[in-house]
Formats: sequence, structure tokens, C-alpha cells
Amino acid sequence: MAQVIEGAQAWSAEGRRDVGVLVLHGLTGNPVSLRPLAESLAGDGYHVELPRLPGHGTRWQDLARTTWHDWAREANAALELLRARTSAQVAVGLSMGGTLSLHLAITRPDDLAGIVLINPTVKPRDPRLKALPAIKWVVPGLPGVGNDIARPGADEKPYPKMSLKALSSLIDLQRRVRARLGEVRLPLLVLTSRQDHVVDVADSRLVIDRVASERCEHVWLERSYHVATLDYDAAEIEQRVAAFVEKVAA
Repeated sequence: MAQVIEGAQAWSAEGRRDVGVLVLHGLTGNPVSLRPLAESLAGDGYHVELPRLPGHGTRWQDLARTTWHDWAREANAALELLRARTSAQVAVGLSMGGTLSLHLAITRPDDLAGIVLINPTVKPRDPRLKALPAIKWVVPGLPGVGNDIARPGADEKPYPKMSLKALSSLIDLQRRVRARLGEVRLPLLVLTSRQDHVVDVADSRLVIDRVASERCEHVWLERSYHVATLDYDAAEIEQRVAAFVEKVAA
């Protein structure tokens, strides 16, 4: 079994409030990118589960052996851990973690009080990806997209390469989620970086325009790039997420 990158282990916390928060990281990332947010929520008294999704946090080659079904299974398992000890749960996802949060909102709406999306990815926009079904069997990986962070010195410890098989699986998940966005009725908070070099900001607008949520709040992050949870707006994200969780779980 490949060794886990230091700091990339799954993390959880027992809280004093009867509310649980599931925190999900993105593709080629790991729990490092969301550990400060998870710890902040734990400090506010919430039960927290921050899983390391299968194929992540070890070697980039491991990602090619997994699909979105594996990632969703891990997210569901972590949600079950929270449901066993709390009466209300909220999912928070960064990038692909946001896609998985939307999937949970669609498939398990009665098990969540709300969801938070941070720079969610729901649609592939690079025309070159049309060739992905063929080239993923020939080219195992391309340069990674990690550490899109404006703050100097910040490091999410991402993979140096992107597995094309994993990327193809993410695109399949995106397609499924897009087709059912109209089924999302849970309260929703979307946090979008004004400058994002990984995910098109139009993805946030697509989600907001298609969901059926009566309560939908959109916040622009003016100083951060894609991994906003480790960037200049991290404190604002922590405050807004905590306020949202308290509001929807009341």
C-alpha cells in the first residue's frame, strides 16, 4: 500500500453540537486543502468528517485505479458516520468535492440540511477533452493543476500529474450531476473565486441558475484563486460556512 503524504490523512473531530459537517476535497488534492476549514468548524463545536478520497494523497498513479463511484462511496460512508452521532448534517465541497456534494444533495436530499460549494466544477470546458475517451488509454497522465493559490508559500500538497482516467470519470460524474441539478432543493451557499485558473467561474453560475433551491447565496472571493480555503479569503470562508451551517441546521 502506498504511503500517505504527510498531512493528507483523513481527519475527524467529535463536537459538542448536534450537527455534523462533511468536508470533501477535490481531484488530485487531499485533506490538506481543507484541514484549516475542518478544524475551524470543529472549533465551533461541530462534528466533522474530512475523508481522504480513494486514490488521493499517496501517488498520482493510484488515482487511475479509482472512479467517481469510489469517491462517492467514501463520501457516503463519511456521511453515515456523521448521521450516527448527529441529527443534522451539512456537506461542504471544494472543486470536485462540490460535485460530490451536489451528488449527495440529489441522491440523499433527506440526509442533508444544506450544502456549501467552493469553486465547484460541473462542466468540462476545454474542447481538447473531447479526445479524452481515446487518449486516456495511451497517455496515463498530464501535468497537474494543483496549488492554484495566490498566497505565497501555501501548499495543498497536490499530485504533480493528473490521471486522465480519473479525469474522464470526473467528467462522467459532472454529466450526471448537471442532468439532475433541477432536483437540488436544499439550501445552498456558493463561494466563487473571482480569479480561478482551474475551474471556469461560469460553473458556479450554471449551478445557481439550474438548482431549485429557495435559499441560494452566492459570494465572490476577491483575493483568492482556486484553492481558496488555503488562500487570502480563508478566514472569510470559515466565517461564512460556519454561519450557513448554524442557520440551516437550526
